[in-house]
This record gives sequence, C-alpha cells and structure tokens, in this order.
Amino acid sequence: MTFTFLGTGTSQGVPIIGCECEVCTSTDPRDKRLRTSLLVSHESRNVVIDCGPDFRQQMLRAKVKHLDAVVLTHEHNDHIIGLDDVRPFNFLQNRHMPLYGTLPVLEEVRERFSYIFEKNPYPGAPMIAPMPIAKEFDFTVAGIHFRPIEMMHGNLPVLGFRIGDFAYLTDMKTIDEVEKQKLAGIKTLVVNALHHSWHHSHLNLEEALAFIEEIQPEQAWLTHISHRMGLHEVVNRKLPKGVGLAWDGLVVEGF
Repeated sequence: MTFTFLGTGTSQGVPIIGCECEVCTSTDPRDKRLRTSLLVSHESRNVVIDCGPDFRQQMLRAKVKHLDAVVLTHEHNDHIIGLDDVRPFNFLQNRHMPLYGTLPVLEEVRERFSYIFEKNPYPGAPMIAPMPIAKEFDFTVAGIHFRPIEMMHGNLPVLGFRIGDFAYLTDMKTIDEVEKQKLAGIKTLVVNALHHSWHHSHLNLEEALAFIEEIQPEQAWLTHISHRMGLHEVVNRKLPKGVGLAWDGLVVEGF
C-alpha cells in the first residue's frame, strides 16, 4: 500500500495569489503546495481522498490513469470542487465514479453540482455514483479497507480515515475520546497543522505536536500547511524526531 500526497496546502494553496512573502516566493519545490489531497494505491487500485480545485493537475502530475473511487472528508470547496474533472476517468473506464461521503456531504455535492444529477444531464457531464458512509461503519473500496474517524473542524463534523496502520486526519480542531481510540496502535499519522497561531477550526503547530505526542505513532506527517508556517527547510529541521512536514509528491508506505 502506498500513500501519495497530492497536495499539502490550505484552501488558498501556496503560493497565494499576490503574496510576496519568503514562502510564496521560495524556489524550493517543497514550498509549492496544492490543495490537500491524498492518493491511496494498492495492487493497481487507486482511491483519492478529497477532490479539490487542483484535482486535474494532481492527476496529471501523479500520472494516474485509472481511478476506482473518490472519498470525501467534508464538503468545503477546497475538498470537493474539482469533481467535474472526474470526466476523463468516466470516459476511460466507461462507468460512474463512486463518490463516498456522509449524507450531509453528498447532499451538498448534489446542490453545488446539480447539473450532474439532473434527470437528463447534458452529454459529457460527469457521471458520479454517491455512496453514503458514516463514522460508525467501516467500508471497503477497491479492496482497500477504510475506518472512518470523526473530528470537528470548528463546528463542522468531518471525517478522517484509518487504513491499516496509517491514519489520515485533515481539517481537525478537536476529536472526542471515542473516536481517538480508533487510532490505537497506528504506525503512521498524518494530521493538519496550519501555522503557528491559534485558529478556530484547525490545529496549529503546537497543538498538532501535542496530539502526535499523545497518539505516539512511529512517524507523523503534517499537512494542510499555510504559507504562514514558514519555509519548509527551516521549519522541518526544528521538528521533533519522527515528525516531518509533508510535501506535494511525498510517497509513504503502509500496511
């Protein structure tokens, strides 16, 4: 099983339009961050977690020619608005794209992409098959087992996922003890860390490091990173052992 970080940036991406800070003008490719998304691959099967505005670019860059499903963490634009670009996979694979999300998320998708779900959609419209999921029930996609983990993104419930000994938690601010127990024994933890200051709906770096210390994975990667975090090279070398800033294109293995 491999996990490819397709994007590790916030809702605006990095660099941000019009910004001339040292991060946004950096020449280090690790400081170029598309919107947060993850590719899960196993035995020629591919599943993408989240489908933001950079989805097309991410699929081209990762040379993904076959996609079995899309799994959504929540309904914010930076996680769903690229869904129109599943069309090439519809054409290549001659089938609807399974789309996994909670009922509220799927309802939001139906509203924002109403043209997809019309009785007689226009020729060439994306073909999507909504697949409801809930935090209480594990599910399997293309032979890959997902355990949903509910977190709070401010006041909004969102899902993270445990896949074997790998856990992917993005857009988290808080998590209750029952859901936290689903992380017991994981080896690799991915969690969001926005920047250094307090934020109402995201962990900052200090909070993310405290959470990692509590969970005790063998390796932790930080994602959903703002330009305000600082230069990758500078911040990364100050992190504790076993913790790193993820970057676009990073590939890690899990079981």
